[in-house]
Amino acid sequence: MSTEYLLEVDDITCRYGRDRAVDGLSFRARPGSLTCLLGPSGCGKTTALRAIAGFQDLEKGEIRIESLCVSKPGHLLPPERRQVGMVFQDHALFPHLKVTDNVAAGLRHQHENLRRQTVSSLLERMGLSALGERFPHELSGGQQQRVALARALAPRPRLLLMDEPFSNLDLDLRERLAVEVHDLLKEHGITAVMVTHDQYDAFVLGDEVGIMSHGHILQWDTPYNVYHEPTSRFVADFIGNGVFLRGTRTGERTVNTELGDIEGTLDRPALTSAVVDVLIRPDDVLPDPDGAISARVSRKAFKGADIMYTLTLPSGTTLLSMFPSHDNFSVGDHVRVRLNVDHLVVFPIENTVAETVTSSPA
Repeated sequence: MSTEYLLEVDDITCRYGRDRAVDGLSFRARPGSLTCLLGPSGCGKTTALRAIAGFQDLEKGEIRIESLCVSKPGHLLPPERRQVGMVFQDHALFPHLKVTDNVAAGLRHQHENLRRQTVSSLLERMGLSALGERFPHELSGGQQQRVALARALAPRPRLLLMDEPFSNLDLDLRERLAVEVHDLLKEHGITAVMVTHDQYDAFVLGDEVGIMSHGHILQWDTPYNVYHEPTSRFVADFIGNGVFLRGTRTGERTVNTELGDIEGTLDRPALTSAVVDVLIRPDDVLPDPDGAISARVSRKAFKGADIMYTLTLPSGTTLLSMFPSHDNFSVGDHVRVRLNVDHLVVFPIENTVAETVTSSPA
């Protein structure tokens, strides 16, 4: 048994009827780390969280917390004995208790003055100071979600499990609160596992991210590497925006596309196929009046500081490009762009395993 990891999920399988909701799932979380399981609805991430919490039996595998086996086939340590904090989508607030009492529910053994101080501090950081005397039914869904977060954080659990903790919040509050929760967890050294379908939440909160599909993890890495070095088409499609551009390998270091030759070095063994698909992200395509690539604006999406443009090449191929919003072009305008690529992800046409190409310095 390892003491290096606070949480060890070892090859677990969970079923709902005949369906395998989780299938051979494995990952580990070090003390004080923030881990995110990211994937679409139905991929098994919430079932995995329920298994860690003790609400879901295992058909196979084992879950250990601080080297203690808490779940395996035929053995299920009750949730209340796992010393785990939980924030689930239904909030599960006590309807008969005010906000302050809900947050203090897990602090019964603290001295009254310390309990009040803890509750007051959390309510302030969650933007709930003015709502302490209200009951849950008097709160909006987003406010209830923040109360549930504060209640889970109050006892400083050794492990915190969060299921879509920011899903009911408006965009500005979600972004602010995600950063605030990240800082709180790091400040108190709390190990956390969050599941979400939103890559922004996962990237802001997660030290490591596991991309899930059909009950298992396709890629486990840092947010940066998951975005820039996806190992499958599913991950590339699910994370961020981008398009696949057809190209032909003309040498060990060169891929020829309609945008020209791209020279680079393969970080992995050379591809066997000559024809490949190259992933181009919006941040790879930059506006440049002197750029070699001419395109027509076919769609635009204003995002405040930036504008996402869909650009159509003369061949009909489309690219995505993120321009600063002061570069305000209209649909139908012709623009010039250039590639600013320090790496490319190249996929064989008949394979889902990616090869990462890093561009050579100019």
